[in-house]
Amino acid sequence: MNKRIEDISTGKTIMINKCTRDELILFPEMKAQYDVEYPLYEPESAIITKLNLLITEKNATIVLGTWCGDSKLQVPRFLKLMDVLQVNEDDITFICVDGAKKAENGLIDNLSITNVPTFIVYQKNKELGRIIESPETSLENDLLLILEKK
Repeated sequence: MNKRIEDISTGKTIMINKCTRDELILFPEMKAQYDVEYPLYEPESAIITKLNLLITEKNATIVLGTWCGDSKLQVPRFLKLMDVLQVNEDDITFICVDGAKKAENGLIDNLSITNVPTFIVYQKNKELGRIIESPETSLENDLLLILEKK
């Protein structure tokens, strides 16, 4: 499903299009930082308790660039948060974009993506909110603010 292309500006291979978590975390441009960030990130337990009550029936779309430093830092942390919350992997969609923040087949044409990564939280196909590039305070706290505002 994903497509690998060479980024002309860097000469590095990047992914564009939808992909799976396994494809993403094993992709060379993501793996090195994933292997560091994922195990080190420890979401705040008091916030996790609150999130556990609010996260049911939600899903997320992650728009990222395998070339992007913020994606390499924040995506592993977000995945750790989703794992701690026991969010089903089927409830997370991964879309990789090129340096112009475009994906094939119009995958993100209606998402108004300006920066990556962008984490979009949905309930019943309605967007509840998003975390763009880096969290304001922490991923778990920003997610809590999104889920509490209903």
